[in-house]
Amino acid sequence: MTTPPPTAELTADEARRIALRAQGFLGTPDRRAGVRGVLRHLGAVQLDTISVLARSHELIPYARLGAVGRTTVENAYWKDTQAFEYWSHAACILPIEEWPHFAFRRRAYRARPHWHHHLPDGAYDQVIKQLRAEGPLTATELGGAKKTSEWWDWSGTKVAVERALMYGEVVCVERRGWKRVYDLAERAVPASLLHDELDDAECLRRLVRLAGQSLGVGTRADIADYHRLKGEQVDEVIADSGLVPVTVAGWSKPAWADPAALETTPRGRHRTTLLSPFDSLIWERARTERVFGFTHRLEAYVPKPKRVHGYFAMPVLSGGRLVGRVDPAREGRTLVARQVGLDGPKAVQGVAQALVEAASWVGCTDVRVERVDPPELRDPLTRELTRALA
Repeated sequence: MTTPPPTAELTADEARRIALRAQGFLGTPDRRAGVRGVLRHLGAVQLDTISVLARSHELIPYARLGAVGRTTVENAYWKDTQAFEYWSHAACILPIEEWPHFAFRRRAYRARPHWHHHLPDGAYDQVIKQLRAEGPLTATELGGAKKTSEWWDWSGTKVAVERALMYGEVVCVERRGWKRVYDLAERAVPASLLHDELDDAECLRRLVRLAGQSLGVGTRADIADYHRLKGEQVDEVIADSGLVPVTVAGWSKPAWADPAALETTPRGRHRTTLLSPFDSLIWERARTERVFGFTHRLEAYVPKPKRVHGYFAMPVLSGGRLVGRVDPAREGRTLVARQVGLDGPKAVQGVAQALVEAASWVGCTDVRVERVDPPELRDPLTRELTRALA
């Protein structure tokens, strides 16, 4: 692909602030839109089973809006079919109006020749029949989710209903105790959206455009990663996506930007907050290093002796920068910071503020710090926490 001449040259600081605004941290258009507004602004909210302070899909609106109640979050995502779950960056909650634009992925799944899980004969038709007669239902209510206690050892019923979800014949209409509740798409998705009429190019053009808007500015790899497209899929449509080529100082690769993001200078301040490792601001490691100069990875699946920052280390966003990280836990009414990393003395106040606000959000009245790196900042952090909790 030949990239046209750049339309603008951005400094690294300008790109960082554009990214923060695009991700809903600076100059958010309408906070009254609440959690649904955050979802539509981001285009995708990643789901994950890990729950420390809260699950990731709750942490994303918390980071942008502050103390949002769990019921408010759940209703925003699942009540009145405002969203659907599907494979985007990973398993994600997506605005329901984007259903037609994932037709390319549903078609690809239907044409897929090989699967990890075997689908028993008749299981698919039986699941559809049962949902039509009795739905909405969980996999357990459909006949059982697992053959054994192993997480990966799905029953034929679970294989069938997940396959139907990937094909688009079934959707998840809510989560009940973190279990998906399935129903037929024909009942759950608004009739005006329930179609696969858009060709692959139109779907890809829309998702590339959305990724550019959600990132503000990004490389080809950044844009492809947002909805997990292939690089060549991005190449096919980016020239017609509405995004414009730019250069960013210090970035070794060409970049593309949302033209609206270039019209005005990002202004304003944002909350100091803990970020989920699955937050779309930081979910791609190479981009996080490039934009923020901050190296981060999720270590939940790393053997404990090999962890550097902790099981669920959450970066701290303060003053437009990532200033440290916290590996949190809860013990009764105490938020425990098992491990805190600080990028210098200036980070102390922001990290303390983020810890106290997070503690209040999850119903904790105290904060206890265990390990601090560097150790000489332990006392200043403890003093700042004492002051903030007073």
